Amino acid sequence: MTQIHRIAILIPLAVGVGAVVCTIVIHGLALVTTVAFFRYERRLGRAGAGFWSDLRIVVTVVSFAFVAHLIEIALWAALFVICGEFSEFSAAYYHSAVNYTTLGYGDVIMTPSWKLLGPLEAADGALMFGVSTGMVFAVIQHLIQTRFIDLRK
Repeated sequence: MTQIHRIAILIPLAVGVGAVVCTIVIHGLALVTTVAFFRYERRLGRAGAGFWSDLRIVVTVVSFAFVAHLIEIALWAALFVICGEFSEFSAAYYHSAVNYTTLGYGDVIMTPSWKLLGPLEAADGALMFGVSTGMVFAVIQHLIQTRFIDLRK
């Protein structure tokens, strides 16, 4: 009986870790895109050039992060449909969004077999929001430093 319980927890754990790895790759792509975009804007002299230019850069960077989160929520939702937890993608997407943003109720809705995916998705969402915050903070910090250096001249 103990062997069955170990297997029962290992399958959702392996599936959840696989989903986390996929979201890390998706967020990595958003980060690489952000860095390339910001370097391009800096090379053209638009980073730190003025309020509207900086605002456009920040809005674009936040949009990259937001789109990455929407895709990652969709990935988890697709996983829930594949696992048979939801029959409709829209319900799975809503459930995924609630878990991903750590509002959570995955332990109430999910069947006992897949219950572990709820906290895994919440941890993943918290981690990815942290990465997004770091991306946006780095861009804003650079813009502020560029503006400050220009003001001192």
